[in-house]
Amino acid sequence: MQKLKRIGVSVLVLLSLLTLMLTMFQEKLIFLPTKLPQDFDYSFPYDFEELFLETDDGARLNAIHFKKENPKGLVLYFHGNAGDLSRWGQIMSPFVDLGYDVLVMDYRGYGKSTGALSEKALYKDAQMFYDHVLKEYPENEIVVYGRSLGASIATQLASNNSPKKLILETPFYSLLDVAEGRFPFLPVRYVLKYKMPSFDYIQKVQGPIRIFHGTTDDVVPYESGKKLFEAIPISDKKMYTIKNGNHNNLIEFEVFREGIKQELD
Repeated sequence: MQKLKRIGVSVLVLLSLLTLMLTMFQEKLIFLPTKLPQDFDYSFPYDFEELFLETDDGARLNAIHFKKENPKGLVLYFHGNAGDLSRWGQIMSPFVDLGYDVLVMDYRGYGKSTGALSEKALYKDAQMFYDHVLKEYPENEIVVYGRSLGASIATQLASNNSPKKLILETPFYSLLDVAEGRFPFLPVRYVLKYKMPSFDYIQKVQGPIRIFHGTTDDVVPYESGKKLFEAIPISDKKMYTIKNGNHNNLIEFEVFREGIKQELD
């Protein structure tokens, strides 16, 4: 009996320590930014402009705007949780090749961007960039695109605006959903500051919604993306299932490439 009691106490102590660590270091687990010096020179195979927008609270946000002659429209892209624009800018080539201008920003603390991160700030910054591109493009020419963590930001943005289309790559039902799946033995619901409830935001998106997700995604489970798709109330929706696709390799699959081409044609 004493041995069982000691084991029970040890388990409780371990769970308490893990909960404390999750509480204190959750931002380091969720966000994996890399920094760039302010004088870093981007190099891409397409014409682009670098820009900075300043927020009300003093953050300075960096973005790359790829431009085509006589574009079909604009893809406003929200990237995943790791890296910076020197990497994400290279990933924009399929959209530029399809005849679109593309604007991709770095979140606070990523690349050259400054400012303190919060869920509210991420959404507010996204709206600021949306308002910025509206000066040059009509809403019916703007496609909002979000990848992974950026898919939740894109969904929240689309829920408050009327873009031409919302495209989500490897999205989650909610960040809480993914975290509870990864740490089922911890009280994640009570300590996670970033809930990012995409399923809630998607209820208010009025335009067409397209989801791309791989069946072997080991970062955001396919089931989480499928559950998000099933939560979409409108009929103009479609989910592209990429068999054996993982989190970062969907571009290698013809189903994905042809799907993106079809959605942007």
